[in-house]
Amino acid sequence: MKFYLVIMISFMFIMGFFKFCLNKRSLLVSLLILEYLVLMLFMLLYLSLNFCMFENFFLMMYIVMSVCESVLGLSILVSMIRTHGSDYFMGYNMLQC
Repeated sequence: MKFYLVIMISFMFIMGFFKFCLNKRSLLVSLLILEYLVLMLFMLLYLSLNFCMFENFFLMMYIVMSVCESVLGLSILVSMIRTHGSDYFMGYNMLQC
């Protein structure tokens, strides 16, 4: 049963990665896809650590690092919207001085 979950989560991770690579529209969508990838990695770590019967302390450290990553992404998004007016990548090159 766990093997099928690992395969399904791995497939979902790969599809999210492809979507991230093909996204060229806005920074907000890119950040949402990155959070999806972080969630899929968390689920894979949880299943693998439960399977090997390790402690879940590493999961807490992973969650802390992923929250720090998301806060940095949101701060970049806010600063980009304040300076350039939107989060679209196409309009970013035209507004540079």
